[in-house]
Amino acid sequence: MSRRHEITLTQLRYFATAAEHRSMTDAARELFVAQSAVSAAIGQLEQQVGTQLFIRQRSRGLVLTAAGVQLLGDVRALMLGLDQAVDAARGVDNQVRGTIRLACFVTLAPFILPEVISRSRAAHPYLNIEVDEVDAEEAREALRSGRTELSVGYDFAYGEGIKREVVATTPAHVLLPAGHPLAGRDRIFLRELGREKLILLDLPHSRDYFLQLLSSAGLEPEILHRSRNYETVRAMVAHGHGFSVLNQRPRHDLTYDGRRVATCRIADDVPALRVVIATLPGVRQTARAAALAEAIRGVFRDATAAAAAGTTAASGETAAIEAAGGGQPSSQHHGG
Repeated sequence: MSRRHEITLTQLRYFATAAEHRSMTDAARELFVAQSAVSAAIGQLEQQVGTQLFIRQRSRGLVLTAAGVQLLGDVRALMLGLDQAVDAARGVDNQVRGTIRLACFVTLAPFILPEVISRSRAAHPYLNIEVDEVDAEEAREALRSGRTELSVGYDFAYGEGIKREVVATTPAHVLLPAGHPLAGRDRIFLRELGREKLILLDLPHSRDYFLQLLSSAGLEPEILHRSRNYETVRAMVAHGHGFSVLNQRPRHDLTYDGRRVATCRIADDVPALRVVIATLPGVRQTARAAALAEAIRGVFRDATAAAAAGTTAASGETAAIEAAGGGQPSSQHHGG
């Protein structure tokens, strides 16, 4: 009997999970099996394919060999194809079923996730969505490792080999304390903030976008505070510690502690951010991924239409997302 006929789906699943986590221990934890079971399955798989799939390194954990990288891509395609076949067999009622994992950029998540999940559940009640809230680099890694089928976030850090579909653009705005002398203005030039201190949203690539945006207007402000948390930045501004630049805008001007901020559009010609759905190219999309992507498109499509009409979007989570055209988008700019 040919060796390939001895390979089991369990072995392939254990291999793909270990490759994703770069650890047999973590793979066993996710699979709810003993670590020895994962190790044995991968050992048997290596024996049956006739080559080493992992290099075991104490400092880095499991590292895929060239053969392992090739097999992992093929295994992912096989698993997706199997999922599609099962979906088709079960889908006599045209319902999308099963579980899909979505990577969502952390600052975008509270604005879109509740509505995306609500729409998905209404259209596909048997579809379960699991979410990883990630920064830019984590989103890229989640896709490339196969942990998620698709990602939604700003168009940066994905690099080559990632397919991206633009669903919206979001212009930057200035955030000021409610009592600031400029707070009543609709638009301000960045140079008017020359003496102000900056509260920086300090996420990978986001910080670069904000600092480059300010630098383009001749500003290199003193950074008084840094935070990875969107609401912490807003609260620091509300307390008068400085100004900030952000992209997403809540429907209200309150911070968690009840203080108020003011938002002003930027009069300078500065780049907006593109929001994209990102996937791996060359991989057949499952029915689950297609359904989730359509829900994401719908959320942004409705928000863009509402903004263009000068009205408030029906969904609170999406009302703050501004329509395309608030600036010239560029995939080379980063933000949050």
